[in-house]
Amino acid sequence: MGKIYVGTSGWAYASWRPEFYPAKLSAARFLSHYAGRLNSVEVNYTFRRVASEELLRRWAQATPAEFRFAVKAHQRITHIKRLRDAAEPTAEFLASLGPLRQAKKLGTVLFQLPPNFKCDVVRLREFLTGLPSWVRAAFEFRHESWFGEEVYAALRTAGAALCLAESEELATPEVVTADFAYLRLRKESYSTSAVAQKVRRLARRGDVFVYFKHEETPEGALHGEALLKLVRKK
Repeated sequence: MGKIYVGTSGWAYASWRPEFYPAKLSAARFLSHYAGRLNSVEVNYTFRRVASEELLRRWAQATPAEFRFAVKAHQRITHIKRLRDAAEPTAEFLASLGPLRQAKKLGTVLFQLPPNFKCDVVRLREFLTGLPSWVRAAFEFRHESWFGEEVYAALRTAGAALCLAESEELATPEVVTADFAYLRLRKESYSTSAVAQKVRRLARRGDVFVYFKHEETPEGALHGEALLKLVRKK
């Protein structure tokens, strides 16, 4: 069985007080409290900014040894370059994650493509060949044209994961292409037991990273905590 990591897409929400964060907890202590209840988080901050070494070190120091960060790739790679001629910005972005990697807390890197980016297998293959072997890369395709065997084969060859994303508009087929699975759960409501069953099934093949939708309310974090407790039961 692989390890199961559960969290939300972000943690810096004052509106999660007092249901998730204690009423008087300062924002500076949100991450350490979060990491005491969930064991991973998906970072959206890096989509628009380059995180400083100091900031990443602080994040690493605020979390326990088993905690993992899933980091969203910068928009320059996925939305501006759209994976074309993106070797240089990708190398720069991955290098910037050094503090998390050194702390052994870098779980995965999520490449989330724009909804209007239609399937281009040749471009995907070229991009994948440029990724270093140490990167656990997951790809979220938001146009249904990507859901086909050629894309799955390209991901398998590179050891990259097809992000299993769910929303009210689109659901990714449950196809495993790597030795880990990456789930983004974006529907309004979920059965914790049904999600746990799916996660346990995927964990038979490797590590699983699961992220609930972040909102102004703490429901996603509370769902994540309930899921983590359930999958940890024997």
